[in-house]
Amino acid sequence: MIHIEENKDITSFTTFGIKVKTKYFAEYTNERELLAISRREEFLNNRVLHIGGGSNLLFLDDYDGLVLHSKVKGIVDYRKDDENLYVIAGAGEKWTDLVEWCIERGFAGLENLSFIPGEVGASAVQNIGAYGVEAGDYIHRVECFDSLTRKLVCFSKEECRFGYRDSMFKHEGKGRYYVLRVAFKLIPNGTPVSLEYGPLRNFSDRLGHEPTLKEVAEEITSIRESKLPNPEKIGSAGSFFKNPIVTASYYKAFKEDYPDMPGFPQPDGTVKLSAAWLIDKCGLKGLKVGGAQVYEKQPLVLVNADKATGHDVRALADEVVTGVRSKFYVSLKPEVNFIESGINVTVLGSGTSKGVPEVGCRCRVCSSSDARDKRYRASVLVETNGMRLLIDPSPDFREQALKNNITDIDAVLITHTHYDHVGGIDDLRPFCGYENMPVYLQDNVNEDLHRRLDYCFREVHYPGVPRFETIVIDKQEFMINGMKVIPVEVMHGKLSIRGYRIGSFAYITDAKTISDEELEKLEGLDVLIINGLRDKDHFAHLTINEALKIIDRLKPNRAYLTHLNHEAGLHQELESRLPSNVHPAYDGLKIKVC
Repeated sequence: MIHIEENKDITSFTTFGIKVKTKYFAEYTNERELLAISRREEFLNNRVLHIGGGSNLLFLDDYDGLVLHSKVKGIVDYRKDDENLYVIAGAGEKWTDLVEWCIERGFAGLENLSFIPGEVGASAVQNIGAYGVEAGDYIHRVECFDSLTRKLVCFSKEECRFGYRDSMFKHEGKGRYYVLRVAFKLIPNGTPVSLEYGPLRNFSDRLGHEPTLKEVAEEITSIRESKLPNPEKIGSAGSFFKNPIVTASYYKAFKEDYPDMPGFPQPDGTVKLSAAWLIDKCGLKGLKVGGAQVYEKQPLVLVNADKATGHDVRALADEVVTGVRSKFYVSLKPEVNFIESGINVTVLGSGTSKGVPEVGCRCRVCSSSDARDKRYRASVLVETNGMRLLIDPSPDFREQALKNNITDIDAVLITHTHYDHVGGIDDLRPFCGYENMPVYLQDNVNEDLHRRLDYCFREVHYPGVPRFETIVIDKQEFMINGMKVIPVEVMHGKLSIRGYRIGSFAYITDAKTISDEELEKLEGLDVLIINGLRDKDHFAHLTINEALKIIDRLKPNRAYLTHLNHEAGLHQELESRLPSNVHPAYDGLKIKVC
């Protein structure tokens, strides 16, 4: 009998030691129990989060959904012949137990991954790594439960697409596939595989003989214990940031100013930097925000030093990211997954292509002293699960970023190619550094930007020029770091452009008509932001009344009108004549989406 607990305290299932509860919680020991859970109302009618040992999670608030935890156990080995050895482990096994099990039997490959917290299932999702070895180097196959089809599926090493702290399970597979078991292909000869990384390079010389698997594991455990806090005493998630990867030319340039800057050449010619070294050089060791602190012994680690909240840790991470970018022009990205139930939206601009006030106009709206009547060109910032997504870099983006203290952008979504929606793309350069900023856009927008901003897309970049990775989308849903985004086709006159739905929030601008098929994508919203230019008809934009008819049909809990021009009237007067659940948006408006 499956038992689903309500209002469950899951603090013990994480390593940060930050109090957190979930609406529902369930554990399973095999695929039959997981199948039964997937048919329950709590699974079908709530958001679902599957966790392992919680060593890579930061909850920003209580979880309003169902948390699943695997208790699939068991470790077995299978020898195809004298050279081919496979070890199969249940996803719920502790990673340290698996490594010790292999070492006791003389199975080589995983010894460099000793003393890493968490469970076996997460090794495939995160592609955990340390001291020159990654789990993906030895993973042969991953067995999963497909939560959409409710069937068992297996993925080969190649299908998992392992990268640096990355896999398919963190992208299109996130939230869909629950790891049940992981099969590793190991080496049965009992000889350590990798001794070329960092402190292991001279390990043989210090010992006076070639080390055994056990000696390598003990050395690595000792090193990690000396640098990393014990999560039973000091809450943390281990390494908080990924080591950034930069171009060889970047590394060469900074090496001249910082001869001691460590760098690790990669097969593709890039260089991996040490995030810990960068943070240390910025003087951030010991930095505190609330109860969170950069660990004194290892700056790559953020710790719960004194009753920290999830928001304390996130604010501290932002300080670290800003400090490193300011000094080294590199953006650190977290290894840790931020978990939050809601979505936070900031309206950066709510005006039309001319903005409000319009240049040269002295009407009562353009002359208004009400700050809500001052409108930059339309744009929003969406924050959820530790990501910051910008929808449309308007020509006013620099001012918008400064005014709203935007310290980082993870990805950009573009609705269409008109200048008032892309004119600020060059101002994204502080957020690019020496890395490519992902930009999601239609094919025609991609072609247009390559033509108008060709200097941003050349193979050899002029120093300081923003760098972009353009991802062409159409009408099919896509994933950004495991988060589903649903494009919505709307017609801007005769031009097909895109709105976007993220969870229970949707953003539509510059629409004149929306087909019934696309309107179906907007059902069940908590918050809808939609354009309503003015009362007078326009050939390419919804009027206020036309926008209200769409809102009435969709019935979101709340709706906001954007892309307003001065003919829409004073903010206060417009507010007074709208339905109670509809409001004119204004610059700086912050909306919490449930």
